[in-house]
Amino acid sequence: MLPDRLGFLVFAALCVGALALHEDWSEPTVDLVGYFRPEPATAPSRPNLISQRFSLCGSGRRINCVVDGDTLWIGGEKIRVADINTPETAEPQCRSEAQLGERAKRRLVELVNAGPFELRQTDRDQDRYGRSLRVLVRNGRSLGATLVAEGLAHGWDGARRSWCA
Repeated sequence: MLPDRLGFLVFAALCVGALALHEDWSEPTVDLVGYFRPEPATAPSRPNLISQRFSLCGSGRRINCVVDGDTLWIGGEKIRVADINTPETAEPQCRSEAQLGERAKRRLVELVNAGPFELRQTDRDQDRYGRSLRVLVRNGRSLGATLVAEGLAHGWDGARRSWCA
């Protein structure tokens, strides 16, 4: 009978080791009758990462697409990038605003397609047009800040500034 118990103990030890290495389980515990009972580990808090493919919005249904340099649709929800303001593309005030607005829009497509990013809420959930206000962040840096650094956006300070000289 000793070899059977020894075989069971070796098998049980291997199972315990496998469970301990599995990312969804914590270190197993032993109950009073000697059976191993794994307990689920608490999942680490991770931000909600967006990892979708984005295109320019057209006239069809809008799921994951970019409207302009500071507005996009994510999963069918209209999002206003809260920390920036970019030139208008729908009703630009001058030719240079239209051109810069197109560059900002195309650059935002590149940025959101460059890898997973997270959406961070601001002090206000929505703007007056019903768009969700969010900051897009990758590796701790705002994607809006990238547009500002590249001269394609202004940091949002509550007031629209002219893009026409």
